[in-house]
Parts: sequence; C-alpha cells; structure tokens
Amino acid sequence: MIGFEGTAQSCKKQVNLEMNFRSLLSLFSSDLAIDLGTANTLVFAKGKGIVVNEPSIVAINKTTGEIEAVGREAKEMLGRTPGNIVAIRPMKDGVIADFKITERMLAYFIQKAHGRRMLVHPRIVIGVPSEITQVEKRAVVDSAYRAKSSEVHLVEQAMVAAIGAGLPITEPCGNMIVDIGGGTTDVAVISLSGIVYSRSVRVAGNEMDEAIVQYLKRKYNLLIGERTAEQIKMQVGSAYPLDKPLTMEIKGRNLIQGVPKTITVDDSEIREALSECVATILNAIRVALERTPPELSADISDRGIVLTGGGALLKNFDKRIREETGLPVSIAEDPLASVVLGTSRMLTDFKLLRKISIE
Repeated sequence: MIGFEGTAQSCKKQVNLEMNFRSLLSLFSSDLAIDLGTANTLVFAKGKGIVVNEPSIVAINKTTGEIEAVGREAKEMLGRTPGNIVAIRPMKDGVIADFKITERMLAYFIQKAHGRRMLVHPRIVIGVPSEITQVEKRAVVDSAYRAKSSEVHLVEQAMVAAIGAGLPITEPCGNMIVDIGGGTTDVAVISLSGIVYSRSVRVAGNEMDEAIVQYLKRKYNLLIGERTAEQIKMQVGSAYPLDKPLTMEIKGRNLIQGVPKTITVDDSEIREALSECVATILNAIRVALERTPPELSADISDRGIVLTGGGALLKNFDKRIREETGLPVSIAEDPLASVVLGTSRMLTDFKLLRKISIE
C-alpha cells in the first residue's frame, strides 16, 4: 500500500515539475499566430500584437541561391529586377507552391517577430484555406517545423476570420462569413464552433489584378505589371456603380510600337474588367446560401453576411452583394487583419483551438 502511495506521489511530483517547466519555458517562448496568405503574411506575437505585416514575396539571386530581400523590400523589386535576381511569390491560391522558399520566408518572419535569438521554439497556429488537401496541409506543417517551431496547429481561415471579425461562433445560431484574400475566397456558414458549410474558390485579389492586366492588353494594347494592376484595383476598382466617377492615369508599354504609353481609364472600365471575378465570388455566396439549413438561413437573414480580407475593401462590393442577395452585408472592422486576430485568440483559448484545429 505504502509503495503504491509513494509511486502515486512521485508521479504527481513529476507532473507538477513538467507543468512548472512548461510554464517557465512559455515565459521565454513567444507563441505566434500566422496568417500565411498568398498576398500578405501577418504574424501576431502573444503579448505584443501584430509584429509582422508584409507581402509574401521573396527576391532570390539565381546565381548564388541567396535571398536578396523578403516582404516589402522584395515587393518593391517586382518586375524591376536584373536577370540574375528573381522576385517569387512562394504561395499560390492560398497554398504552398514553392516549398523551400516558403520555409525560408517563414523562418525569416518568425525570426523578425521574435526580434532576438530564440531560446525556446515557439508554438504556432496557422490559418489555411478550407478546401486544402492533405498534401498541402502537410507542406504547411513541415515548413513551420523546419522554421523551428515546437508545435504547429492548423485552423481554417474562414473560421478564424469569423472570430477575428467578432462573430459569436460558439452560439447555436448561423453566422455567414466571406473571406476574400489574395489567392482564395472562403465562404462559410458557422454555428456552435463548427463549420456547417464551407466553400473555397480560387478567385480573389490576385485573379482581379490579372483580369485588369488582360483587359488593358485587349482594349488598349497596353502592357502593365502586377504592381500597377493592384494600384488600379485599389484606386478605381469597384463592384457596383460609384456615386462619383473616378479616373486614373496609367503608364505601361504599348504592345504594337513597343514604346512607353500613358492612358486614362475610368471606374466603369475597371468594373467591366473585374466583372467575371466578382460574378464567381457572388456565385459561391449564392451556392452557400442554397445549401444552408433553413433554421440557420433565418439567422443569416437577420444577421446578414460579414466580409473580411483585402478583397472586402473593393469599392461597393458590399452594396453589390446586398443587391444580389437582398441580405444585410457588413465589412469587418479591420478586414485585412481579421484572420490573424482570430488566429491569435487560439493562443490563449486552447479549448476552442482543440475544437476547431484541423491538424
């Protein structure tokens, strides 16, 4: 009997020691929440807030294989590099397209988030698109482990975007979220901390930029780069007629004469260029509404749809969705940071993390 009690006590002591050791380690480790996006990567450090918000771009020297620049600095180089330097987007359509480069980019951002040498490897929670395959999941997890993390948890972007937008996802009522990122648009209906219906379409911000490039090539024989296309989308892009017309001067290369050329475009032309992308996203929303159980549909008709992600900032997109669906539509307070803010909640709420983690 004494032997049994002694064993139980020593086990208890060992558990307590392990817990104390873990809590001691957590003082040195800064757990991180990461929104590994196609266009931008955001990193939230526990106790510090958002510490990294940079484009997911890496500039590499092809001759030496060395990284020349990462993030904002690399974006400045897009389309302006000499032959031996290439600016790469290692993420495509919300998933990893270049494994090695993503790993190095993640390691760089994690190091930057810590701002010093890491004594202890951090725990990391990463948001991923809802229709991600097993192989793509594995690639994200492996990249994070190779970038020196101790634990990796994956959560669906639509779910954490809803948390970041302040929706009551744990309650037994329907919440509809549309997260329009750079590579994917995630549409989801959420109730009781679970996803009732989700759909991911690979049409989002980057596809819109490409549509603008193709439209100007077709209509004006003008070739522009992706940075210029993004500026056009942000300045004069819209999904629904504006109250006050907007125009913008665009500089590019004339495809026929091969010389630089300047033209002026207005918002109606860019709206026409974006019409197909907008229609695809609207269709995904319509399908989600058709597949929603009637009780939750009633909740959505009261609460409406919440938009998050950079694409939510496209002028009058909320009006267009309201026009098409007849439902109230609102934009999250900070649409660009919704995913990372929702993911950061997982660093303190492990009970919820266990419920919604997909890896």
